Amino acid sequence: MLALTERRRRETTRAEIVELLGVTPKAADHVIESLRRKGWLERATWGQYLLIPPEQGPDALGDSNLLALASRIANPYYIGFSTAAAHYGLTTQHRNVIFVVTPLRLRGRQVGESQVRIVNQADSKFFGFEPVDVLGYKVMISDREKTAIDCVDRPALAGGVGEAAIILATASRRFDWKKAADYLQRIESGALVRRFGWLVDHVKADMPPEVRERLLGLTGRSTRAWLGPAPERALTGAIGYDNTWRLFVNVPREELHGSAGLGRRKSVRKDS
Repeated sequence: MLALTERRRRETTRAEIVELLGVTPKAADHVIESLRRKGWLERATWGQYLLIPPEQGPDALGDSNLLALASRIANPYYIGFSTAAAHYGLTTQHRNVIFVVTPLRLRGRQVGESQVRIVNQADSKFFGFEPVDVLGYKVMISDREKTAIDCVDRPALAGGVGEAAIILATASRRFDWKKAADYLQRIESGALVRRFGWLVDHVKADMPPEVRERLLGLTGRSTRAWLGPAPERALTGAIGYDNTWRLFVNVPREELHGSAGLGRRKSVRKDS
């Protein structure tokens, strides 16, 4: 472990360990298994391992290292939805699911005590992520704007419509609104623009007027768009149709009660 650390390695392979020890692959496998039992190595994929640095000590596999492990499952990929929202502090809900977004058809797997769920996005939505340093590991995570848009697009992966609204409200306080509008235009979904726009109004986020006008121009001509379940069956207490965004909000008011007005910037009161 010290030799690998001196090489400034944060991950290694079975082949490198064989070379480092100068032993047979079978003997190296015994060493690898011992280091895994002691908490110094964690398997990412077959033959690839992440190192738990000596300064952290064994059993240091926290949430951040779980993201690093999950990131080795697919390439290309990004960590998204409620997992990214939790990374940015946009949600207080803690779930034992890590969402890995990739165009590859893969099966989910268990990483530590968390379940990795694979999400296949359309090519038009596979963007808006960047490398983030997670305890020395580079992990691709959707940026703040794309995280909020993804959660509005697929609220089931964010904890529901109510939680998606909270994520949007919290993220909007540090939004690059032009970037968000560029993303929505690139996705080319009028229905998604309507859901996003309605929720921005609902949480009373500080969206610049020129961005609002731009989004209204991206809503398209279709009159069939909704937030929540398909409106063939209106839910009890559903908010109903909104003329501004031409959207049927099939969500009960109580589900969105906690996010109403949450996007307002809080002013600091000075004691006189």
